[in-house]
Amino acid sequence: MPAPVPHRSPFGHAPDGRPVECWRLESAAGVTAEVLTYGGTLHALHVPDTAGRRASVVLSLPDVPAYAGSPYFGALVGRYANRIGAARFLLDGRLHRLPANDRGHTLHGGPDGFHHRLWHATPLPGALRLDLHSPDGDMGFPGALDVTATYALDADGTLALSFEARTDRATVVNLTNHAYFDLAGVGGGATAAHSVPRDPSGGILRHMLSIDADSFLPVSTESIPWGPEQRVAGTPFDFTTARPLGDGLRAPDPQVKAADGYDHCWVLRPPAEPAVPRTAAVLHDPGSGRTLEVRTTEPGIQVYTANLLDGSLTGPDGRGYGPHDAVCLETQHLPDSPNRPEYPSTVLRPGEVLRSRTEFRFPHLPGGRP
Repeated sequence: MPAPVPHRSPFGHAPDGRPVECWRLESAAGVTAEVLTYGGTLHALHVPDTAGRRASVVLSLPDVPAYAGSPYFGALVGRYANRIGAARFLLDGRLHRLPANDRGHTLHGGPDGFHHRLWHATPLPGALRLDLHSPDGDMGFPGALDVTATYALDADGTLALSFEARTDRATVVNLTNHAYFDLAGVGGGATAAHSVPRDPSGGILRHMLSIDADSFLPVSTESIPWGPEQRVAGTPFDFTTARPLGDGLRAPDPQVKAADGYDHCWVLRPPAEPAVPRTAAVLHDPGSGRTLEVRTTEPGIQVYTANLLDGSLTGPDGRGYGPHDAVCLETQHLPDSPNRPEYPSTVLRPGEVLRSRTEFRFPHLPGGRP
């Protein structure tokens, strides 16, 4: 039986007045995903728990104005995810200056990055294709860039996000999704049947996390990598075996304390096959039994524990989101790579195609991929 084609519903208007669409993808496993054309945002991801109860596992917001003022909730991030130090980089002997939107540095492509753009949607069987054209000089980046992002939902409930990008001039590119995960369930979304109460233990503190990485990138107080990558052994950054996120968040470690949590990039172990996604992280909520396995072709994963949420943003159910209410698992190239020749390159040249794939699997589901 062919996979169902996503169906569309209106979701208000972008700041410039153009209509925003919400596309719903469905799977036989009971997983549904809702994607907005504004920001390519993953608005909701409903997943059954081990008792069959469905709830969204990503934080969502009630309308487009809320998303426009949010810290990248569920959005596709570009042209360059994470930070570029001093808001500039040198490419082929030419200095490119970017708008600084984070303590003198460029964060997530600048103040008008891809998270604020209206993407063009094309429904496909079991998938939604989103296309965006970024002109030469957009946010200071060289080259006209054409990006395709495809969300695909398999019958077993795996949500895959694939990127392709092409340029007419040498440039740098780093793309990711910025979903905030809470596997206990957060309600919200157009298909929510009920609202899930907030975990009284405190957000994601009881979530078990493992990361397939032996090292991470220490950062300055301005979140720019400094020095060489550091081994995780013996530090609060050691998630080589699963342990509660709360253990690390409470650690008296200067890196954790400076960020009020985690906002760091782990350097993943090299893949056996570069084009085939391998496990980057596994997140598990003991209360609901939900498990999320993140697989990717990217060399790094930025883990951000929603340290700066202060309760001012509320979900569709009226719940205010606070610190450590969720965790972002952003698969990507390493931060500040354009200024770090020792890091894997993010340079894209004419005639080349950037390809990246990340999969969000739910192995606790019957028939889910292990």
